[in-house]
Amino acid sequence: MRNRRIHNRPELKTFRKKLRNNGTSAEATLWGYLKQRQLCGRKFRRQHSIGNYIVDFYCPEEQLVIELDGEDHFWEESVRTDHHRTVYLNKLGIKVIRLENKWVFEDIDFVLTEVQKFFL
Repeated sequence: MRNRRIHNRPELKTFRKKLRNNGTSAEATLWGYLKQRQLCGRKFRRQHSIGNYIVDFYCPEEQLVIELDGEDHFWEESVRTDHHRTVYLNKLGIKVIRLENKWVFEDIDFVLTEVQKFFL
């Protein structure tokens, strides 16, 4: 069997870049706390693709994805899609934490503590 590339597939590069350049204010705020190994020395990547999915944040060392969810993620179809994404990532051994956008603004310490709970 061929070893298929699943991380940052070249055909998704343009879309990843577009997402990075047009991110939400919650993503920009959280990125300010994650970039440059500010959270417990862990490296995070922003708008990283895994398979056909592009995740908000990915920490390779911890095999951890952080997804920030706005109001559109609470519709039934979005919940179903998010579930399929989580199942796919979990099968690859990747943990997923889903947090609401509003938490980033209301209690960033809570958000960072929740993320740290997933560190080994």
